[in-house]
Amino acid sequence: MFADASLITRDGVELVSRVWRPCGDGPWPTLLMRQPYGKAIASTVTLPHPDWWCRHGFLVVVQDVRGQGGSGGVFQGFAQEAQDTADTLTWLRQRPDVNGRIGMYGFSYQGLTQLLAPHDCPPPDCLAPAMCGLSERDHWSCDGNAHWWHLGLGWGLQLACLQAKRRRDHAGWQEMRRSLEDGSYLHEGLSLLERHDPEGMALRWLTQTPEDDTAWIRHSVPEQWLQRPMLLLGGWWDPHLRGLIDLAERARAAGGRPELHIGPATHLQWWPESSGLLLNFFQRNLISPQVNAAEAQGDAVPNKIVLRLWDQVSESWCRPEDLNPPATDSSTEEPWHLCSGGLACLDPEDGQILSSSTEQPGRVVIVHDPWRPVPAIGGHLSPSAGPCDRAALDRRSDVAVFTGAPLTHELNLSGTPKLRLKVCADQPGFDLCVALSRLPRGTSTVQQLSTGLLRIRGQEALKVCERELELQALQATLQPGDRMRLSIAGAAWPAIAINPGHTAMDCTAPGPECRVISITLHLDMAQLRMLPLLSPQSRRTPAD
Repeated sequence: MFADASLITRDGVELVSRVWRPCGDGPWPTLLMRQPYGKAIASTVTLPHPDWWCRHGFLVVVQDVRGQGGSGGVFQGFAQEAQDTADTLTWLRQRPDVNGRIGMYGFSYQGLTQLLAPHDCPPPDCLAPAMCGLSERDHWSCDGNAHWWHLGLGWGLQLACLQAKRRRDHAGWQEMRRSLEDGSYLHEGLSLLERHDPEGMALRWLTQTPEDDTAWIRHSVPEQWLQRPMLLLGGWWDPHLRGLIDLAERARAAGGRPELHIGPATHLQWWPESSGLLLNFFQRNLISPQVNAAEAQGDAVPNKIVLRLWDQVSESWCRPEDLNPPATDSSTEEPWHLCSGGLACLDPEDGQILSSSTEQPGRVVIVHDPWRPVPAIGGHLSPSAGPCDRAALDRRSDVAVFTGAPLTHELNLSGTPKLRLKVCADQPGFDLCVALSRLPRGTSTVQQLSTGLLRIRGQEALKVCERELELQALQATLQPGDRMRLSIAGAAWPAIAINPGHTAMDCTAPGPECRVISITLHLDMAQLRMLPLLSPQSRRTPAD
């Protein structure tokens, strides 16, 4: 059973919510979601329908944020949400069908709306922000100084279509929708946003320079909110994973004890057990909070992150003993080194990953041709996000591959891969697009585990300089006989736009002004190492 209800904010704007009520008499513990995509959808693309929550004893409130759906006002993105979250919580606490205990839930935009509030606003009893982060640059828009192209344009046009629908601009809605369906948004998306949503947050991101971090907004969370029970759900192939890990670290630093679960999920496809995790969390903190508080008081190690990781190789959750002892600074471990006789783009056995350095590491030249850019597959940014076999991609002559010898023992890759090497190009601009993979013993498969990016523009690209890039975090336990591979290319289209090789134009779709770029990898300083998933001071314990 549901009905719509509204509140008037302190500045006079009406915010409309849909309220689902359990059977029987209230009041009930309440779940709140604030989102921009339409309250009737209620994020059912990944989360259970509100009716399911009602059958477990929760009142569910899904609100259209300001300027979206049935709510009044003008939509301005994240900047508007703090005060509206506070007004909504005040309104809920005054409702007779709410028993005073409130949890917030949702992912992506709906994840961040849970965290933004004035510093004097009383927090909810618990929060479950999934797949989100606080930095608009690092957690929402860019990797390695490159804009998310496919994702940024696609999401921006979705929001622009919602605004066109409010204006009853059916022609504009159809134009943007067709561009998403036929793929022309990759070429025309910026001009469509400039025409149909010129004040939109997505267009602002796509036109800001990623190199200047000071020009970007990093949102803050009231410390008392970070101290509340918090369930963080992330995916190995979700673009916001860095933001979620950062949020876990911030909660721990504030004195909280967040639960961080990273599973086999893309942004829109989660693992089936995630619904049960959320239900258990809200039952513990909203229905039986005394029991949960007693368990927390009995914990001998406060302020730790409860961690649960899904292994990409075994395709199972790590056992508790796999996550102990607590994290140490694995960046001090010996790195792997790269070497090549110069044919790493043509001979899959020429490029090597070695456990020790060599006196003649060599160098490799990658020729990036914008007419046939290397496509992005799988991973966290491509249109086909998720696990994939990149064997065909690695056979291209514009991809340099470095492969290790068959392992003699189990190898646990856990954390954030970081690559350091000296690189230069023959043009004032180039990209490095890197993938870390596993070659299972006895097969021709190349199981991609993690991807990362680095964009260099300007005269600096012509110099032989040491560069560093971080790949997406991972958990993968390689088995004896498996081989590890690192693949390096000059493009990942359309995950990121094409680097034109000069600064006279922006990075966009392939065009006649884009140059062929020769990228030289000098391997004498090349190192690959694993950084810890959590900082050393973030004490962690396995989840049950």
